[in-house]
Amino acid sequence: MATMTAATTGDDIRHKKHVPAAVERHVEPWLHFVAGGLGGMIGAVATSPLDVLRTQQQLYGTASIQGTMQPPRSTNIVLRSMYPLIRTGGFLKEIYLREGVKGWYAGLGPSLAGIIPARAIQFFTYGNGKRILTQWNDGRETPLVQLSAAGLAAVVTTTATSPIWMVKTRMQILRGKYTNSLSCLRSIIQKEGIWGLYKGTSASYLGASESAIQWMIYERLKYIMSLRQSREPGARKHGKTMSDWFEYFGAAASAKLLASLVSYPHEVLRTRLRQPPDANGVVKYTGLMHSAKTIYLEEGIRGFYGGLTPHLLRTVPNAAIMFLSYELVLYYFGTAQKLH
Repeated sequence: MATMTAATTGDDIRHKKHVPAAVERHVEPWLHFVAGGLGGMIGAVATSPLDVLRTQQQLYGTASIQGTMQPPRSTNIVLRSMYPLIRTGGFLKEIYLREGVKGWYAGLGPSLAGIIPARAIQFFTYGNGKRILTQWNDGRETPLVQLSAAGLAAVVTTTATSPIWMVKTRMQILRGKYTNSLSCLRSIIQKEGIWGLYKGTSASYLGASESAIQWMIYERLKYIMSLRQSREPGARKHGKTMSDWFEYFGAAASAKLLASLVSYPHEVLRTRLRQPPDANGVVKYTGLMHSAKTIYLEEGIRGFYGGLTPHLLRTVPNAAIMFLSYELVLYYFGTAQKLH
């Protein structure tokens, strides 16, 4: 997910008056929209193959992909730690051999179609929610304010865009069944009703915790960076350096990694709830609690972490690329103005 940016660092600094700053970036509302959509698009395209693999492993487990690689018997810690990466590469190769390059980008259309509205809603809700909550908190922007605004933004965004992600998931699971996103959408409505588009939404609401944690961590890391930059003579005067941009990239990656590890099971629950009925019209996972119980009884705790490796390999660089792209657009296309 996207987050607040270099431009908004100026807003953070104004709330924290003990942090000096000479220049801020004034950003028009439409630029947030464009920057968020562009960042999301770049991240989604770059990491689409891992998204497809993650979805397959969440739904069917690794047995669905005919991998024959076995964990190395070596006691070498480095070799064993590299095994998940090597295995993921092997799975991606098998998808390519079976389906070609198209297999890596299944469901990318609805994914991209959902990025711009999702980011627009998210930025609008988070930015304004944080501003209002800060006003209610006597002008103090605290971690709790950021956490609350991020949670609200996640819930609103999830509710508004759930049908898009439902179509994306179905196209990844039932590859080749639908000619395009529209045919998939019509099929779901005809067979499962309008509410079929919202399967897995309850699990997605659990994902609001991931978004909230991620945003709060990233905001804190940006604040720490702003403190360090304020102590460097001339740092603000001469603008951002390459080192600053690497720090934004690292902060976004770190925030996403920590948030994902804490809240990953909701990803598996959401994907299972979006599983289509079988040939007899029977739906295996009928609700959030039923899904959790079924997964635990059949697969144990490990079932809640299916696809974790490709998920982290996808979402961490995705978040870092998306946040950095967003930051760069706002910084270079925003209008510099003096702070008084």
